[in-house]
Amino acid sequence: MNTQASGPSAEQWIAEAVETARSDPGRVTRLFAEAGRKVGREPLDPADPHGYHGTADDDARAAIVVALQSSGAPADALTDLYEHGDDAERRGVLRGLERVAGAADLADEWREVGLTLTADALRTNDPRLAAAAMGDFARDHLDDHAWRHGVLKLVFMGVPLAVVSGLDDRRDAELADMADRFAAERRAAGRTVPDDLRLIDARA
Repeated sequence: MNTQASGPSAEQWIAEAVETARSDPGRVTRLFAEAGRKVGREPLDPADPHGYHGTADDDARAAIVVALQSSGAPADALTDLYEHGDDAERRGVLRGLERVAGAADLADEWREVGLTLTADALRTNDPRLAAAAMGDFARDHLDDHAWRHGVLKLVFMGVPLAVVSGLDDRRDAELADMADRFAAERRAAGRTVPDDLRLIDARA
């Protein structure tokens, strides 16, 4: 069954939702819950059937988060959306953080909440949630230790490292050593070694 809404209708809904988020942030919870039904849940890239690079509803919810941030809404609004949302809604929060990561007016409270939510996502066993957590916000704001472990978490879960923003710039020798140890453990257990491990060896 096709869950993708028609293009113009989906675009119109997003535009209206963004305006509502700016003018009446209290309605954002309802908008977040409606997004999947209104715009669809299909992967943005047909070559990415798991939606690791995002889905239509991820995209809509991210636009709503951007509207919240630009309107000066408190970061508590982001926490509420994440903590009371399902996994799809939590992905939308993370995708929104990705879009505001480099904003010049990103408040410290938004950054701190973003770090907390990103860390929570990387503790889950949901591959799409973890993938969403390793975008531009993680690239710009996670410390080296947390970022390295986020990368290895994706390898462990079988998520393609193409989802990691800034991999070429942030990979380092310590990450390569971690990858080597992970590969050795896999071989010792008679398990296959993911091809993506070669992407995180800065010495290659």
